[in-house]
Amino acid sequence: MEETKHIQPRTKLPSAQQTPSAQQTLRTADDLRKQADDGYRYELVKGVIRRTPAIGFEHGVLSAKIGSFLEEHINMHNLGSVCGAGTGFKLSQNPDTVRAPDAAFVRQSAIDEQGIPESYWEGAPDLAVEVISPSDTYAAVEEKVDEWLMAGCAMVWVINPRRETVEVYRSPEDITILHGDDMLDGGDVIEGFQCQVKALFV
Repeated sequence: MEETKHIQPRTKLPSAQQTPSAQQTLRTADDLRKQADDGYRYELVKGVIRRTPAIGFEHGVLSAKIGSFLEEHINMHNLGSVCGAGTGFKLSQNPDTVRAPDAAFVRQSAIDEQGIPESYWEGAPDLAVEVISPSDTYAAVEEKVDEWLMAGCAMVWVINPRRETVEVYRSPEDITILHGDDMLDGGDVIEGFQCQVKALFV
């Protein structure tokens, strides 16, 4: 069994485009929904629409794999719903922020209360999963993790295909790095869920 690593709290790094300039017109979640489907991925960050390339094959395989692992367990125990890559979550408004993880989990109790909206989910999921792409910067990944946690996400998993690791965030200060034979588990967020980290990268 490989040793699980606990790392120290991160030093906050500045990220590009974190706030809109005075000249920019703030866009809304409704504007994002009307964005043309042109093969790119779009998110809304503090009123600014950001465009990223379509995900690569490896990224898509990892997103689907972790989603299928989660869905099998969650459906078996009626815990809630798993959302696929690109599902929008409205994390804040005025200015609006809509983020889209590579996979997510929402508890059944929250779905019973809010229903299943046609538009974006209001608020954060209970679990957000991010798969790192070659084009992602450290600052961009850190920014997304911080936004998920600040919006009320109970846990964030960051999957790194190059290092074959999963970083588990409970807070900006509570971070665990898992790899190899380490078990990735859902804790009190997805009770009973477990899988070996190396199973994600086979």
